[in-house]
Amino acid sequence: MGDESPHKKLEDNNNTLTPSTVDEDILKKQKEIDDWLPITSSRNAKWWYAAFHNVTAMVGAGVLSLPSAMSHLGWGPGVVILILSWLITLYTLWQMVEMHEMVPGKRFDRYHELGQHAFGEKLGLYIVVPQQLICEVGVDIVYMVTGGKSLEKIHSLVAPHKHIKTTYFIMIFASVHFILAHLPNFNSISGVSLAAAVMSLTYSTIAWTASVHKGVQSDVEYGYKASTATGTVFNFLTALGDVAFAYAGHNVVLEIQATIPSTPEKPSKGPMWRGVVIAYIVVALCYFPVALIGYYMFGNNVEENILISLEKPTWLIVAANMFVVIHVIGSYQLYAMPVFDMIETVLVKKMHFRPTRMLRFIVRNFYVAATMFVAITFPFFGGLLGFFGGFAFAPTTYFLPCIMWLAIYKPKKFSLSWCTNWICIILGLLLMTLSPIGGLRNIIINAKDYHFYS
Repeated sequence: MGDESPHKKLEDNNNTLTPSTVDEDILKKQKEIDDWLPITSSRNAKWWYAAFHNVTAMVGAGVLSLPSAMSHLGWGPGVVILILSWLITLYTLWQMVEMHEMVPGKRFDRYHELGQHAFGEKLGLYIVVPQQLICEVGVDIVYMVTGGKSLEKIHSLVAPHKHIKTTYFIMIFASVHFILAHLPNFNSISGVSLAAAVMSLTYSTIAWTASVHKGVQSDVEYGYKASTATGTVFNFLTALGDVAFAYAGHNVVLEIQATIPSTPEKPSKGPMWRGVVIAYIVVALCYFPVALIGYYMFGNNVEENILISLEKPTWLIVAANMFVVIHVIGSYQLYAMPVFDMIETVLVKKMHFRPTRMLRFIVRNFYVAATMFVAITFPFFGGLLGFFGGFAFAPTTYFLPCIMWLAIYKPKKFSLSWCTNWICIILGLLLMTLSPIGGLRNIIINAKDYHFYS
């Protein structure tokens, strides 16, 4: 009898100790991994970080093609689509900021985590992850091409007699990312992001002020440029996509919000929303003057990139292109960070690699090299993105947040919230079906006389 009790005591002790010790070990391990992963490792961002991260994510070099898009849309539809896109995307962005912490004590730090909450563990992943990856990796490839071509433009203006292949300029642009890609998290790229945000406002301002300085051209016309009705329709659809996808920062918004500290008294949505509003004002200051003034001055003769229409003074165009390069360097990093997070999460949590510097070094260099290779292989990737982007940008930006909102909050039928969300969903679906048609035609036209690595 005396023998039994110490054993029994020990068993009892073991039973009470083991599960909690195991739980503590698991939690400790989990915390170590979260402290290492790029999205969750640093939560001390200020609201102004959110402002310039959002500007960098939203304002792409695509702003310079807005006057050309306007020339295919015409005044009426062009202005309506510009304003509608601005309003709808601001609304869906507000929804995402609100949904980030709607479950007390939990934060949805990544877009797919919110998707899993709305649609279920598996389905949420299948719906969100492919679309988010198409957007983020696609944008990075486009920025590789944009950065390379802007460098090429600078070179052709400064040294017009020497010809160097676009391939080499894309490689020069990529070389910067082989270094910057090793910055560990969002807060560590805030300096790069701030520079990028300032640059986007600067080159947009250069574009419209130089247009005003040049004045309305003597042979200006505002009719549709294409000679056939078919051409006009296809151009209209392509331009629709160009304008709609000018507002595509939603793919990184929850990841940006994850870096802001949060307490029950002071949730992160306050500072995040302040940052978003400032960002959207800056976006309006970049987009509306460039699109409307550029089209007003040059009419339907405006070039695909308004800087080409401006031509002179040379120093100003060189400076603007340099600003574009600096901006797309920042944007590339901003869109790459969630991708790094996804890859590193899978490797560490699913495949049980150790979270080391070496792992990060290999993963990130491989990603930069892969995006560079695709950019060199398909320099007309912008057209490809118009096609694929239609299937991915439209949902993630225009209607996925609305569907999640309806699934989670279940607003009353025909209430204001219910109607607003359904209008956004219908417009988003139209966009998703119509814009890729124009993109596909552009790919066919470009691919006809294209030679690999020429």
